[in-house]
Amino acid sequence: MPAEVVLRRMSPDDVHRVEALETESFSTPWKASTFIALLERDPVEAWVVVEGHDEILGYAVLWCIQDDGEIANIAIREDRRGKGLGSALLARLLEVAQERGVCHVYLEVRPSNTAAGALYEAHGFEEIAVRSGYYAEPKEDARVLRKTLASPSPTSLSEDGKMGNVCS
Repeated sequence: MPAEVVLRRMSPDDVHRVEALETESFSTPWKASTFIALLERDPVEAWVVVEGHDEILGYAVLWCIQDDGEIANIAIREDRRGKGLGSALLARLLEVAQERGVCHVYLEVRPSNTAAGALYEAHGFEEIAVRSGYYAEPKEDARVLRKTLASPSPTSLSEDGKMGNVCS
């Protein structure tokens, strides 16, 4: 990843630029209000890839519920795809998920999106199911992928002194 490119948490100031990228990337895009609402929720991790003076090149949204995580959206600006930005963003999401005690991360991807499928597989995701007719525009199935994260250290305890989740 180029030195002038950084990963950071999404802020409310980023939302309108993220919404524009979302609209460019997906056939049924989320609205700015959706991103604003997500930023206010504790289980949500929203990250952006920025260059220079906060030029947004990509973003991703992950939610973590107990020991499961789901990557809801990930997108890189079309003219910057294939340069390792998506891989760096995905790696960061997986680190954050593990830090939050997540054992399994799930996502859905269109079978026709071979570039995204290859990226996920390169990061250790495996297909576990197919959801028929999951996508509406255009109509397409979804490949359900899962990655199991490493077990938390048995010596790491939560604030209340209980041992964290053990991934299997």
